Amino acid sequence: MKLLIKLLITNCLIFWMLIFPGHVRASEVACNDTLPQVFEKVSKSVVLITAIRLNPFSLSERISTSVGSGFIINSNGLILTNSHVVFGRPSVYVTLDDGESVPADLVGADPILDLAVLQIDAKGKKLSVLSLADSTLPRVGEEVIAVGNPLGLGQTLTRGVVSGVNRILPISPMSTMIPMIQTDAAINPGNSGGPLINRCGDAVGINTSVLMSAENIGFALPAVIIGGVLPELIEKGRVLRPWLGLRGQMIRKDELQQIFNIDLQDGFLVEMVEPGSPAEDADLLGGMLPVKIAGEDFLFGGDIITSANGRIIAEPGAYSDFLQGLTIGEKVELMVYRDGQYQTIFLTVLERPILPWDLPPEMCRTSIPY
Repeated sequence: MKLLIKLLITNCLIFWMLIFPGHVRASEVACNDTLPQVFEKVSKSVVLITAIRLNPFSLSERISTSVGSGFIINSNGLILTNSHVVFGRPSVYVTLDDGESVPADLVGADPILDLAVLQIDAKGKKLSVLSLADSTLPRVGEEVIAVGNPLGLGQTLTRGVVSGVNRILPISPMSTMIPMIQTDAAINPGNSGGPLINRCGDAVGINTSVLMSAENIGFALPAVIIGGVLPELIEKGRVLRPWLGLRGQMIRKDELQQIFNIDLQDGFLVEMVEPGSPAEDADLLGGMLPVKIAGEDFLFGGDIITSANGRIIAEPGAYSDFLQGLTIGEKVELMVYRDGQYQTIFLTVLERPILPWDLPPEMCRTSIPY
């Protein structure tokens, strides 16, 4: 299973490299500004974001305020931040470096990448713009700083290094693996949405999450990925993704039949069928029997996808490759193994909607259309 995970990660990284081939070279630019000089250069571009939160399902304290960070990316008043800071919030305000607080409109949000774009009225304002690093990923060991507003205290700098690149968080579903930058620069509540900056003063990523059980292990969404989806996010308000509505994992019958006397085949084990999805419309079956094997969880009883559009789904990464090649509106032919027999099932790929598990916990029961 460890080999499977490694191959999936490699496969995911190759996918990103194919999309952004110019963004995988190590940086060769040396920047000699001191940290105070870098902070002075970038801090005017970093903003405090205050959002009103409404939880209609709470009996008390239905309305609360949350804070985060963001940074200005053009002189017209576009601001990057995290989706979880602003998405679905009835009211959002941005506090600029000079202390002025202005209302902001949500231009677009993508909860999967945890990325959002805000718009403020830039008329009469001379805004300082922070550039996204282009053409490179930061190198492991490269010095970086996180600038933001932890706990709403105001501009704060924390220093660290790039601890790793192309990190796949274990909580990521297989169909949405995202290579992240890992850093030991302290990222605290309120830093969400702020930039991770190199010594040249460019944003190499946007600070997104931390491991609460660890000491200074934070993650940033790389600028290379942000740059790839930003035009669509601004133009359409969302990132369009193909959707079948299946969740599960690859299985190998030889490994599992040594333990269980059950009828299996190599392929992708369907553990969950998402409501309203093409998979549900096609009557694909999810699992019913939870089993833990050597610390790994399986939900048996669902269909096993053995081929997709004529491609055999048997090797690690095969199903992930298939998903990444789909387009919205495409017709898909699946061969599934169910109750000892093979069946052919046809689906039409739809655009992936916002699903409950994409949203912050207090919003997971709220319908929020784009």
